[in-house]
Amino acid sequence: VSAVTVVALLGGCSSHVALKNPTIPDPLIDQMPLSVVARYPDTFDHYVHEEQVIGKKKWTIDLGAANSMLFTKLFDAMFTDFTVIEAGANPGAMGIDALIEPSIDASEFSVPNQSQTDAFAVWIRYRIKIFDSEGNQIANWPISAYGKSMAEGLGKDDALRRAAVLAMRDAAALVIMQMDKATGIS
Repeated sequence: VSAVTVVALLGGCSSHVALKNPTIPDPLIDQMPLSVVARYPDTFDHYVHEEQVIGKKKWTIDLGAANSMLFTKLFDAMFTDFTVIEAGANPGAMGIDALIEPSIDASEFSVPNQSQTDAFAVWIRYRIKIFDSEGNQIANWPISAYGKSMAEGLGKDDALRRAAVLAMRDAAALVIMQMDKATGIS
């Protein structure tokens, strides 16, 4: 077997799903009167989950910039004054009420031949750390999100992409409904 044949076989045994511009509805909520900045770690902006399904193909979900887009849209709607700062920036002299730093602790997914259903499912465990204006951590909140999409009517990549977007939207809903109660940010 030639190297070209091996590469062609391997290329046919994988699927790469990227979330470029997921559809995230505008949150309709009352803003909290706070000045907040978000700092997205590099691993958050470039998060890729890769999994080899036993005996089947390799799947990759690139959540990448979709994470920052989701949380930027969400926090911009939640707070009266919101800004994103660079990963290495020090917010100490910015006169803010809080710094929020989201991350992803873990993610996983299942495809139909694993679950013996026609569904693709995605789980994402986010973590939101909140720091006060002096840099003291005031909250460390894990958020578990889930999305499921049926393969019927969509291609396999599109169904997995939709399940990932639904998991992100699930996380956004949890943040909207529970953030103040879970973190005491206000």
